[in-house]
Amino acid sequence: MTRKTTAIIDLSALRHNLSVVRNHAPTSRILAVIKANGYGHGIEPIGLALKEADAFAVATMSEALRLREAGINKPVVLLQGVNNESDLAQVEKYHLDLVVHHQQQIDLLQSYAPSKLSFWLKVNTGMNRLGISTSMVDESIEQLSQLNPKEIILMTHFANADNREDSFTQKQIDRFEKLEQTKQLETSMANSAGILHWPSAHHDWVRAGIMLYGATPFNSGTAEELGLRPVMTLVSELIAVNRCEAGEPIGYGGLWRCPETMLVGVVAIGYGDGYPRHISENTPVLINGIRCPIIGRVSMDMLCVDLRSVPQAQITDEVLLWGKGLPIEEIALKAATLTYELLCQVTGRVKFSYLD
Repeated sequence: MTRKTTAIIDLSALRHNLSVVRNHAPTSRILAVIKANGYGHGIEPIGLALKEADAFAVATMSEALRLREAGINKPVVLLQGVNNESDLAQVEKYHLDLVVHHQQQIDLLQSYAPSKLSFWLKVNTGMNRLGISTSMVDESIEQLSQLNPKEIILMTHFANADNREDSFTQKQIDRFEKLEQTKQLETSMANSAGILHWPSAHHDWVRAGIMLYGATPFNSGTAEELGLRPVMTLVSELIAVNRCEAGEPIGYGGLWRCPETMLVGVVAIGYGDGYPRHISENTPVLINGIRCPIIGRVSMDMLCVDLRSVPQAQITDEVLLWGKGLPIEEIALKAATLTYELLCQVTGRVKFSYLD
């Protein structure tokens, strides 16, 4: 049996979302974040479609090399930097930009003495994950300057920007701006949330991530409210329609029982495809444009749905799990997770179809 479980990737929606970034930060350059295989969308087609971005950001060397092998020649920033000489040799060979966030990385650069590179010096303003302390900024800039770099860009990362009511983001902005007042360097602060809600953080470079893929960066609301369009629409099909009697259990464990005689649909998608197993009751799917709740446990290859609202449903009818018409934010809330995780965990056995 050929499974029709497909992630439909709308590249025109991707470019629309890039235009939303431009509209919000018209004087900033855009670093398009396409790490984690383009947030689960496919790093090469996403990178090629975002030709209007000014640069790209990835987490790993393998991601950077995939972009270069795909013919992408724009600047590519390694967000986690490197920690050994073999990776530095790759950085030189493929003309990559480096984030520097620790003194040991600076020591490595000084011992290796690479040819002219661009450094993004990451400063810890409160995230307390990666970044040099604010007290070490001057010394770090001096050390990197001795390497005759192409440029040094100061950057930081927001910790709580998904919460528009949290005052800590403004504190981070203030800390960073106090630093940059004495430096003649380009700067970067704003992630997707910063782009949309903190215009004072736009600076020279903005780093657009989740908003490019049509999901909100905030802990409430939807992307549609922000003028964004979903890039991924996850679909499958009905592979069975069963008539079940009142009181009959559905799926593993029999946790859900039919309240009346009813039609139950079986959909060809499960946690083996990346759909969350621990989804809450009454999570909707769309069948023929009508919402139908998931019932019983999600299994590896299948899930079951209540067809009482679509009694005319038939085998091979399309089932939409999230995307155009069903916001992924709603599914993430039902799964007690983030849109980021849902997008990134779609597995390799799902077919990807790219529309332009």
